Amino acid sequence: MNLRAFFSTFQRDLFAGTVVFLVALPLCLGIANASGVEPFAGLVSGIVGGLVVAVLSGSRLSVSGPAAGLVVIVVDGIAQLGSFAAFLLAVLLSGVIQFGFGMLKAGRFAAYVPSPVIKGMLAAIGVLLIVKQFPLALGLFGPHASAASSASQAAVHVAGTVTTPIGSISLAACAITLLSLAILAGWETRALRRFALVRLVPAPLAVVLFGIGATLLLGLLAPSIAPAAEHRVALPPLESFAALSVAMEWADFGPHFAQLVNPDVWRVAVTLAIVASLETLLSLEAVEQIDPQRRPAPPDRELKAQGIGNLIAGAIGGLPITSVIVRSSANVHAGAQSRLSAIIHGVLLLVSVFALTSVINLIPLACLAAILIFTGLKLAKPSLFVAVARQGFAPFAPFIVTLVGVLATDLLIGILLGILCSVLLALYANLRSPIVLAQHGDHYLLSFRKDVSFLGKVPLKHYLQQIPDGATLIVDATRADFVDHEVRELLDAFVADAPRREIAVEVRHQVQAQARAARGWSMRRTAAE
Repeated sequence: MNLRAFFSTFQRDLFAGTVVFLVALPLCLGIANASGVEPFAGLVSGIVGGLVVAVLSGSRLSVSGPAAGLVVIVVDGIAQLGSFAAFLLAVLLSGVIQFGFGMLKAGRFAAYVPSPVIKGMLAAIGVLLIVKQFPLALGLFGPHASAASSASQAAVHVAGTVTTPIGSISLAACAITLLSLAILAGWETRALRRFALVRLVPAPLAVVLFGIGATLLLGLLAPSIAPAAEHRVALPPLESFAALSVAMEWADFGPHFAQLVNPDVWRVAVTLAIVASLETLLSLEAVEQIDPQRRPAPPDRELKAQGIGNLIAGAIGGLPITSVIVRSSANVHAGAQSRLSAIIHGVLLLVSVFALTSVINLIPLACLAAILIFTGLKLAKPSLFVAVARQGFAPFAPFIVTLVGVLATDLLIGILLGILCSVLLALYANLRSPIVLAQHGDHYLLSFRKDVSFLGKVPLKHYLQQIPDGATLIVDATRADFVDHEVRELLDAFVADAPRREIAVEVRHQVQAQARAARGWSMRRTAAE
């Protein structure tokens, strides 16, 4: 019976792993292309996410790999450090830092990051994804082409290009991009979801299949306007493990440890570790919500697994890794039962490197750009801005500060600015009118409405000066869990001087309120008995 249950689970995990592979393959290629690195780097990260992180993770349904949310860091990091090899060292170090986060049990601190800050970060990533993918969507240049080579390509493919102030635009690329976006948008409509084939085939795979078909058809009917090799994926042929070892040559892909003394490397590593950890923990929370069995995953164990994955990815030439909600949700909806589905997806990615190179190289870059533009539109959709704005100024301010901060500087600084804005707004809300004075005749009520810091000394002094001689003052501090010692000293001095001024003072504090509550409960319990 157990054997039958195992085979039943294995079949469902095999199907789910295959579905996730079909979703992950175009995303790995697209993210690598958007990052300006070789497609092989994206596949390496997907393979490590499936074969390493999935084995070590405590989540049964989460799937890890290169994430669109890290594209901005990758592009800026490579530009800042000057080479992909130096960036790989930052990826390796980020893995070490993430593993340290897990050892320090820092997973719980992610819950303290304000939601508007996270939404602002994701919206900024969406905007940057859209902006950075437009050149590829228009067919302006390939992932590694220079301006000069782009000009020569335009001269060669005159029949398929249009000269504009921003450069020569490929008509084929524009058409493929528009049709790909139409497929992605239409794939989610109810009209198409009625068909079993649409529900079975993931939208990114449908776009990739369309792109391959367009390349073959245009190459046959109109070679002059067909996507040139520079406008398609360029995965090197790897027919053997010997070729794979050459592709991952340490001297070419491996991190340059001489850069360990470079502070910029550490800055990029810390940014990667923080953002990747946040995205991973958010993805874990989302996966738990959509899991039919609501199985929680230990966040600290996940951080350790992600850390080891990034350490290995940085060592063998891969992009940084996170748990990715797109792949994870596809895994859940496909009926995955255990981590085996994520492992199967990693195995299939590894096999594709050897068996599908010629097919993968037919994929137009415009298709991959369309997939990432559509992802960016989901992250930065206008309804998100409207929804946050309707919540009021307190959440909208850190949302906008984070968004503008990321766009103007980088992800880490933008996140820190958003958190700082949230903290300042929280302080302002707590410090605003913590003490209120009410008057009825010669009776005064001084209420501490919330915790009172040392800043409450100024309004307290102002209110106490308004109490005339011979009055009655009630000080109600039952709702304050904390009163600063300077505030207490000021109040004690007033109480000590009150007899001289014939002021009757009654101070009610939290201990008295708790004692009264306890007595009341005891009396009610006795009466009930």
